[in-house]
Order: sequence, then structure tokens, then C-alpha cells
Amino acid sequence: MSETAPHSPETPLASEAEELPSAFPREDQAHPWADLPAERFQLLRLAPLPIERKSGARPLRFVELGRVERHHPRLSLLRLSLALPGQLLHKEDNLLEIWVDHGHKRVRLGPAGGLSLNPENRGLGRFILAQAILWLRQRWAHYLLEGQLLQPKNPLDEELRQRREQMLDSLGIAYEYLDPLFTQLQLKPCRISELKGEWNRDKVQLVSLLDAANMLQQADQNLREQDARLRQLNEQLRAHKRDEHGLRFTITSLLVFCLFQTGLLIWMALA
Repeated sequence: MSETAPHSPETPLASEAEELPSAFPREDQAHPWADLPAERFQLLRLAPLPIERKSGARPLRFVELGRVERHHPRLSLLRLSLALPGQLLHKEDNLLEIWVDHGHKRVRLGPAGGLSLNPENRGLGRFILAQAILWLRQRWAHYLLEGQLLQPKNPLDEELRQRREQMLDSLGIAYEYLDPLFTQLQLKPCRISELKGEWNRDKVQLVSLLDAANMLQQADQNLREQDARLRQLNEQLRAHKRDEHGLRFTITSLLVFCLFQTGLLIWMALA
């Protein structure tokens, strides 16, 4: 008997009557869950990092993590998406899908083209995969993650390849390259229980609503303090300007008086 996740408002159970074309979605066949929008959201804080030659500036940023999941006696889905404020992305960018086939006790990652994230080199790849692993370990740790053939972006970029390998190693995902140019990356099958749901919390931090409200409150307080400090500095500047005008008048008066005295002494000496 296949396992399914418990029904709750946060993990909707699909209707038994819902037609699912296949356990795993196929490229040539539309799937009822193909375009589900996110239903739950969390805020992520990307810590500021040093400037890099390829990545450029890496300032403090905030990203929205969207989550939606569906469960059926034959199939489960978790879709994780990352949204950037004021930035539109391709629908397969910043997206990770986890498809679970309960009949065969297998897990497949999507989209088929691989994981494409923006901004790069901020720890988001390891974070979003760790979230998927934690979700799977809580439910189906004995299931098998299928092997998958990927075509990495920029395979000749040595630095990018090393970061990708470091991420996979840290998560416990086994892999191999099928060609000497590193253009084909094969993820090896492994048990979900063998994977590690860990990420660099110094780079990516989950921010609760209370923490977000506290951050906004602190930012507002800092702005008020800066505004008060600015008003105080403006008052001091105006006072200095008034003193400067007074000193200029005094100096001018003294200069005129000295010239008058000099002229008077010259006249007395020549008289």
C-alpha cells in the first residue's frame, strides 16, 4: 500500500476522481499540476557578501520563497519558487519541482532543464535543494531519488563547476560527468535518507513574520534617529553660518578701521 502525506490545510489532498495522466509528468503530455501557483510564502534574507569579479556586487537582498504542494494516492508534488522584488524571470527560472511516485517509491527533480537560479552565487541553490530534502526526509526517507542527466550551464567555467560540485557534495548527492568537457552531468540514484538537508545559514536566512516586522520597526526607528540627527546638524550648520557672518562683519570693520588709522598716521607724518 503506497504512502501518502497526511491531509491538512497546508498539504491539500487531491481528489480521488482527479485524473492524473501518469505518475511522473511527461514533456509531451499536460499535467493537471503543471502550473500551480504558490500558496504559502516566506521571506529570505540574503546576507551581503564581498564583491566578486564574475558575480559583481552582492549586497543585502530579500527574496520571497513560494511553496505549493499536492498529494494523491499515486503522486505528490512540492514546487518551490523564488521571487525577486521588481524583477520578472522566465517561468522555469528560480523554480524547483519535486515529484514523488508512491507506486514505485521514486522521486524525480524538475524542471527537466535543471535548476536555474538568480541571483547566482548567493547560496540559493544549496538552500532550495535542502528545503526539498527536508520535506522528503520527513515523509518518504526510504524512497529512491532517480538518476538524472543534466546539461550544466557554462560547462567550461571552472569556478562555476567547482561551486556546483561543492553544493552537490554538501547535500550528499552523488554524480559523475559523462564526457571530459563536463557538458553532461549524471546524478546517481540514491536513497532520500542518504541526503543532507543543510545549507549555509550565514548566507541565506529564513525570516519569520515577527522578525520581518521587527526589522521594519528597527529600520523605521533608525530613520527617525537619523532624521533627528540631520535636523540637529542642520541647526548647528545654520548657527555656524550666523557666527561666520558676524565674524566677517567684525573683520571687515576692523580692516576699515586699520586702513583709516594708517591713513591718519601717514597724513600726520607728512603734515
